[in-house]
Amino acid sequence: MSRADDENDGQATERVVIRDRRKIDVKGKDTTVTREAEESAEAKGGAHRAAEEPADEVTTTPGLGAELAALRTELEERTRDLQRVTAEFANYRKRVDRDRSAAAEQTTGTVLTALLPMLDDVDRAREHGDLVGPFATVAEALGAAVGKLGLVAFGEKGDPFDPTRHEAVAHLTSADVTEPTCVEVMRRGYTLGERLLRPAMVAVADPA
Repeated sequence: MSRADDENDGQATERVVIRDRRKIDVKGKDTTVTREAEESAEAKGGAHRAAEEPADEVTTTPGLGAELAALRTELEERTRDLQRVTAEFANYRKRVDRDRSAAAEQTTGTVLTALLPMLDDVDRAREHGDLVGPFATVAEALGAAVGKLGLVAFGEKGDPFDPTRHEAVAHLTSADVTEPTCVEVMRRGYTLGERLLRPAMVAVADPA
């Protein structure tokens, strides 16, 4: 075997060794992983505790509670005052309206009472047949005017006698009646609403 062959065999049998001189920081890697795990656990634990812990209830101090109670009491008093004032004002309006109506009715009654003698003259003229021509037109217009003001005449022959509405100026007995009855009307009576302006003047027949 030649020298060249020996060199070739030595090169064939020589092993190749690779050395990596970089250092692996196992401790640092483990520390990093451990820290990340701890942070993750803390975050989960904090979220769990936040979910379990109830929200802080709003608490009021004794001074604030007393102030709220005082305000509530004052509000209730003012509400009662407002209700009382409202009721008083409503009653006042009703009373004013009632007084106004009564005053207007009294004034109207006074005017109509002054016209009653004229209406009596119209009735006598009608009974005697003198209510004709222009006089009849005036009489009709007067009757319509007082009627619009609420004047109502009453008192007719044959009406039952009512001492609150009739003034009896004559009494007689009759077999034709079963109760006191107006057999003659000397002067008609008048009312204004529920107010009696003048009673009717009548002759009354009592049962025989």
